[in-house]
Amino acid sequence: MRYFVVALLFISQIAFSQLREPKLTLDRTKETIWVDSIYNKMTMQERIGQLFMVAAYSNKDSVHFNAIDKLIRDQYIGGVIFFQGGPVRQARLTNRFQSKSKVPLFVGIDAEWGLAMRLDSVIRYPWNMTLGAIQDMKLIEKVGEKYGQQSRRMGIQFNFAPVLDINTNPKNPIIGNRSFGEDKINVTERALALMKGIQNQGVFATGKHFPGHGDTETDSHHTLPMLNFTRQRINDIEFYPYKKLFREGLASVMVAHLNVPSLEPRENYPTSLSYNVVTNILQNELHFKGLIFTDALNMKGATNFKQPGDIDLEAFKAGNDILLFAENVPLALEKICVAIQDTVISEKRLEQSVKKILRYKYLAGLNNYKPVDIPYLYDDLNNSDAQALQYQLYENAVTVLKNENEILPIKDVANEKIAYVKLGDDTNTSFLNTLRQYTEVTEVPNDSIHLMVEDLKKYTTVIIGYHKADGAWKKHDFTVDELVKIQEIAKNNKVILDIFTKPYSLIPINSFSDIEGLVVSYQNSDVAQNVSGQLIFGAIESKGKLPVSIGTAFKVNDGLKTKKLNRLGFTAAENVGMSSKTLARIDLIANNAIERQMTPGIQVLVARKGKVVYQKSYGYHDYKNEIKVKNSDIYDVASLTKIVSTLPDVMQLYDQKKFTLDTKLGTMLPVFENTDKKNISFKELLSHYARLQAWIPFYQATLNADKKPSDKYYKNTLTPEFSMQVAENLFLRNDYEDTIIKKIAESKLLPKKEYKYSDFTFIILKEYLEKETGKKLDVLSEENFYKKLGANSTTYNPLRKFDMSVIPPTEEDKYFRYQTIQGYVHDMAAAMQDGVGGHAGVFSNTIDLAKIMQMYLQKGNYGGVQFFSPATFDAFNTCYFCKEGNRRALGFDKPQLPGTSGPTCGCTSKSSFGHTGFTGTMAWADPEEELIYIFLSNRTYPDSNAPNTLSKENVRENIQKVIYDAIEK
Repeated sequence: MRYFVVALLFISQIAFSQLREPKLTLDRTKETIWVDSIYNKMTMQERIGQLFMVAAYSNKDSVHFNAIDKLIRDQYIGGVIFFQGGPVRQARLTNRFQSKSKVPLFVGIDAEWGLAMRLDSVIRYPWNMTLGAIQDMKLIEKVGEKYGQQSRRMGIQFNFAPVLDINTNPKNPIIGNRSFGEDKINVTERALALMKGIQNQGVFATGKHFPGHGDTETDSHHTLPMLNFTRQRINDIEFYPYKKLFREGLASVMVAHLNVPSLEPRENYPTSLSYNVVTNILQNELHFKGLIFTDALNMKGATNFKQPGDIDLEAFKAGNDILLFAENVPLALEKICVAIQDTVISEKRLEQSVKKILRYKYLAGLNNYKPVDIPYLYDDLNNSDAQALQYQLYENAVTVLKNENEILPIKDVANEKIAYVKLGDDTNTSFLNTLRQYTEVTEVPNDSIHLMVEDLKKYTTVIIGYHKADGAWKKHDFTVDELVKIQEIAKNNKVILDIFTKPYSLIPINSFSDIEGLVVSYQNSDVAQNVSGQLIFGAIESKGKLPVSIGTAFKVNDGLKTKKLNRLGFTAAENVGMSSKTLARIDLIANNAIERQMTPGIQVLVARKGKVVYQKSYGYHDYKNEIKVKNSDIYDVASLTKIVSTLPDVMQLYDQKKFTLDTKLGTMLPVFENTDKKNISFKELLSHYARLQAWIPFYQATLNADKKPSDKYYKNTLTPEFSMQVAENLFLRNDYEDTIIKKIAESKLLPKKEYKYSDFTFIILKEYLEKETGKKLDVLSEENFYKKLGANSTTYNPLRKFDMSVIPPTEEDKYFRYQTIQGYVHDMAAAMQDGVGGHAGVFSNTIDLAKIMQMYLQKGNYGGVQFFSPATFDAFNTCYFCKEGNRRALGFDKPQLPGTSGPTCGCTSKSSFGHTGFTGTMAWADPEEELIYIFLSNRTYPDSNAPNTLSKENVRENIQKVIYDAIEK
């Protein structure tokens, strides 16, 4: 490692400057002694062997491995370049090959977008063209650092990147997405940042493909491409990035197989074999002093010119140092040896390249070689920081090209009816799932044009996603049928077209003026889809700019800024200062709770700084283990209803000055005017400091002598007089709801004024809200909050909107309704209010509850809507009776006071707030840490009267503790 760091200083600061010879920061004497000692011990054959770097594949068999062993043993090759395989297999082969070599081998890899370009089981970074859309060069440098870290961990000394080709030709069949773009300055800036990142990690970067492969229409793997440009044009365009990177310390260069008449007058003579290109221009004119690699010598651009052996000889004569992917090393070695013996090549020329190679081996630390450590290799290559960087990259790359009438971001989710149409043949799951995290989005089948167009007339906005596999870059173009469909849809609907493909695929679509929103997401990875979905709904703003022109409609560097709305986004934990490794401990707690049958299933969500970083589901709907819990499933949230339905509606009325904290209950509701509760203040009521009883089992008075629902109060069919649905085929008398309020009014106050949690508070507030507004509570909450928040899975009486298959059951009721309670509220009093209670009745999932809690964290604002003032939130999140031993704020639960038990892990801030629920639920937010924690379960299934082990074992609190432990201090 020490030598890598020193090499870094040498390379990044002053090495290989075009202006002067490198000044070593290492002890030059020690370096010279090592190089000379190795060189002097070598035979002529061993010296020539150092020139060869052969291809190795870790996914091949022992015949291949043995062949390379033989080349190391008999031909003394200097290095290997790895291609396809897997990281552990390659590491083992590296150790094997190194152990057989007298002089440590160079190990190289073509990893232009990270090791995943060649290896399986490794995180895949974006293409260079995707990085070309990013404007923050620090991010590109971070990418280079990750490439360098990956390579160093794998025992690799050379990453054959960055690509310096300027892709000015959209028809380029081989560079394309490998280029940073078509503008020489943009390409140079990004290549330089990537180079710095790689070399900062002690790994050598390789600029390619000299003199420039960006403006070709043929593939040098198959033929010799022509660049018929003037020397002036090549000097101004193709050489531009090379000259800049040479000045900044680029370690090595790869020379391409190209036909460039202005640089090499011999007809069809490859640049890789041209003395004029490699020696006169690259070394003498451009003053490049680093290592020079040929491009692979098995490519047709070279092999069509000469046979194996002859190619290698010509390449070495041209001035290359390392001959890459030689097809016949023994023959090539023999020909070079004969050429030296015949003085066609001088020994001084051989010494120059071999000592340069040995010098780089010394700088790479190979003079103190250590094998690759195999344990934890996979984890090291796929660490959480790498995943976090993926989000940052796509957040900065996704580009908006059209935004007519500010269709982006979609703002008014309450009044939009959105459809999604998929085009292309690759996956779209992450994109559609992300869109549905924000509001209801209906996928309309991509079938007959006429049927589809007719179906889409019901929708206000259509999002079209074009999804093609990343690996099919050359096949990213729209079909004629797809273009017609886009055109027809756009004639009748507002359209947002989002392409997860190369920008060039848009060239035929330039004339489609009917498209209001146009987004380029570049690749079809899960992260790209997720980030693009966030952009469409304003969780992030657009920052990317086109790296290439698209016909005449859009030019390089085009890209519009969109507004950011304060909606929840999604990212990796590390991007918000948390450890994903620590958060993974939640799995152990949740799975243990399920294994011990504390609950059949669980949903958990964690968000910080406006970003969801953890959203998982565990277990099954019930103990039959047939239906797995999904993030989209909806649970009976029990008492969370208080803060996600009744309380925000009350806060709006307070904001409108309908009452004050000192308003008395007798004033709010006439039914209490002549009772002992008339002077209870609003502040006391919501603080559970009003001497109200905890609850009354109202349902018991409606049972007959057999403790079954009495015919006096219930019917099995819906009638005008019996329309309050308590459960399936069970309807309560309409007038009984008034009886509930009357019984509360007649109940006795507790003798002592002290904190006493009571459901009466929110049953009373429901009554007040409905009388004050003239609307039922479920309608009020839907109109005031859920629709505007995009909380489309949050509702009372979910079976009127959702299929039972997405609702886990809460109990096998054997004391009141005598049936499985599934899709009907578990709380008996709420059930007797037609499922709509002020204290219970809401069904929801973690993402919807997180939106509501985020709205609270943002003091009443979400998605650009101000639901109530910050002052109102502050008033309700204040503990007014803490000195009296009452921890409660107005409606919100608060952390336990010192020396007492309570709802949290004891590690939250005093400003944190939330609530818990009887069915095994919890929603908690902490303004100081900008943190949200949602826990949902159906721990009451099958028997709500069984011991509450979920609570006794502190499952919710233990998970909360893990969340706080995950915050990086």
